[in-house]
Amino acid sequence: MRRLIAALCISATPFAASAEEVTTYTLDNGMDVVVIEDHRAPVVVHMVWYRSGSADEPPGSSGVAHFLEHLLFKATDTMESGELSEVVAANGGSDNAFTSYDYTAYYQRVAADRLELMMRMESDRMNNLRLTEEDIVTERNVILEERNQRTDNNAGALAREQLRAAQYLNHRYGVPIIGWRHEMESLDMQDALSFYDLYYSPNNAILVVAGDVEPEEVLALAETYYGVIPPEEHLPERFRPEEPPQTAERRLTYVDPRVSQPYLTRSYIAPERDSGAQKEAAALVYLAELLGGSPFTSALGIALQFDSQTAVYSGAGYDAMNLDDTTFGLTVVPAQGVTLSEAEAAMDQVIADFLANPIDADQMERLRTQFRASEIYARDDVEGIANRYGAALTQGLTIEDVQAWPQILQQVTAEDVKAVAEKVLQRQQSVTGWIVPSQEEAL
Repeated sequence: MRRLIAALCISATPFAASAEEVTTYTLDNGMDVVVIEDHRAPVVVHMVWYRSGSADEPPGSSGVAHFLEHLLFKATDTMESGELSEVVAANGGSDNAFTSYDYTAYYQRVAADRLELMMRMESDRMNNLRLTEEDIVTERNVILEERNQRTDNNAGALAREQLRAAQYLNHRYGVPIIGWRHEMESLDMQDALSFYDLYYSPNNAILVVAGDVEPEEVLALAETYYGVIPPEEHLPERFRPEEPPQTAERRLTYVDPRVSQPYLTRSYIAPERDSGAQKEAAALVYLAELLGGSPFTSALGIALQFDSQTAVYSGAGYDAMNLDDTTFGLTVVPAQGVTLSEAEAAMDQVIADFLANPIDADQMERLRTQFRASEIYARDDVEGIANRYGAALTQGLTIEDVQAWPQILQQVTAEDVKAVAEKVLQRQQSVTGWIVPSQEEAL
């Protein structure tokens, strides 16, 4: 009976109380260590996050952060080129890496008893990378081809690139992560090694280990393999140029014959999640769902896709995770026979109506339930949890911020959403783009 009562009490406990078991350390050389315990399966995710991404690149060397990500799979003092991935695969695991505006991360997912092997190899390439001119030429061609496939051969990607450049006039978020082609073509050994020597240092890194591990054992391994690497004494303060206040609406028309159907998109500068101040970001998460989430329940979907049949698609999006100011975006694809002018006017009317009318209480409660469920399901993904903490810590948040986020989401009110909507949805701080196959369709 006591066990039954205890179980009932646990199920009634506020949602925020059931956070992950997280233990943190800082090594003597400044490297942060985060251990997230999950003993349900004998698996571990080992990640190293660097507080350096494309927005930290020196002017004129766009794409070097992503370029270096590729180069880190080359040889070191003790490993052959490609050996790390081969060893991971031979041990039944998987590995990869990714670059964002604010970070670069490397990870392996393996059996828990292979953790020491992962640390030995990953710590080796943190400090002992050995590149050849052939490596530089080969990988430069690889990233150029990647740009060909993902951006240059994709009208939508090229349009987004131009829109983002128009949104950020001064901040490096206006430069594509993969880089501008003309600068990528000139990336060389010195560019790569300069970025590597400065930023790939333990005092600029976060080790995240999640899965079937004990914190003390992880710490001992981290001290053995990472703790012996000297810190970078000249690591610069993480300074970014600030975006000036936007006081005039910006518009552009992107014409590309590969566009299969004209559409319009608009983005607004919006606040990101800040440490100790995540309330506005949480309200923006609700705003994105209320305006352009499910077409069956969102303001844009109901008004444009069903009531007036002005659009065949409508949506809204907000990415709260940024070190600096982020964006809130809207997209509308007009129905056959509807011009972009008509579609934009209809979208503006929906926004005006949303700002003028109260938010339905049932809608808010439905979203609270949805967010609560998604947080619960997310706990079954060890890699996703490791990503959550790594991204947060490289973007200015703390462990406490991450664990407080679900409860902050639950506390958002309709008044909070209306307040942030009125603050963000201002035309003078927006960029509107029309993406069309020909100039004649830009009407």
